[in-house]
Amino acid sequence: MASLPTATYHWQRLPIAMDQDAPQLWICTLQAPVVEVAGNKWLKLHSALQQRKPGQGLLSFGGAFSNHLVALAAAGQHYHFPTIGLVRTEQLDTHNPTLRRCRELGMQLIALDRISYRQQQQPEFLARLKITYPDYLILPEGGSDLAGAEGVAQLPLLQTPDGDADLLCCATASGGTLAGLIQRYPEVRCLGLPVVKDTSLADRIKQCLPPTSSYQNWQLAEANSAYGKVNAELVAFCCQLKLHYQLTTEPIYTGKALQLLSQLLQTGSLSGVKRIAFFHTGGLQGLHGLYYRRLLTEAQYRLLLT
Repeated sequence: MASLPTATYHWQRLPIAMDQDAPQLWICTLQAPVVEVAGNKWLKLHSALQQRKPGQGLLSFGGAFSNHLVALAAAGQHYHFPTIGLVRTEQLDTHNPTLRRCRELGMQLIALDRISYRQQQQPEFLARLKITYPDYLILPEGGSDLAGAEGVAQLPLLQTPDGDADLLCCATASGGTLAGLIQRYPEVRCLGLPVVKDTSLADRIKQCLPPTSSYQNWQLAEANSAYGKVNAELVAFCCQLKLHYQLTTEPIYTGKALQLLSQLLQTGSLSGVKRIAFFHTGGLQGLHGLYYRRLLTEAQYRLLLT
């Protein structure tokens, strides 16, 4: 494949600081050349899209409401290659808006039960997949691996419109995005804002870093809720971001991470920091799934979509 077009970046200052001595908070949003390959997905897929051989498809894994699978399907439609999604579910729900969109974009979907899905990193399982799908390049869940992190390392997050940041932040789930920031800016403090309660998360991040590396510039905040858990306070926080600052988020990734960051600022846990750059990782297609599962009211759904 020829060189991919370049993404553009939009900066917005978010004035949620509690007092004049609090850090500046800048939000960086990536606008991808392929609209549905949004946020960090454009960066994580960059290497795979360039390494893909003519006629070769891409196969990956994801949950029933996976942003990654939608992005992969959209890339396949745009660049004219086949895609397969192995979905963590007992049975494919034909009414699920995420899976429906994947199909509309041409992706073949295959259901995997949870036991089989957990084997995705096992050498024997991957070997069988390569035999079954010899014409497909296999990507991990979320696109988080060494190649995905190297794609994220292209992200110019340090220099805000008001000067260099001294803290870089992002929502952290599978670890690839934070690993990319760690590599790009080894002398700058990087903070992962977990949207999962996963004791293996630190190890997963390290797996996305070069094996001989010993980066010391990063840490993880303490997660305040399990993955996918949405409550009224969190949804209200996302709605307030939209109403007051015209910042569109969703409560699974970016909204949850910004809420955690806001709590850290309020408690003074980020003392000494002058300017924060936060990367908006996208994931807005997930709003359809939240409404489908009745985790958003119609009014909240319409507000967050506009």
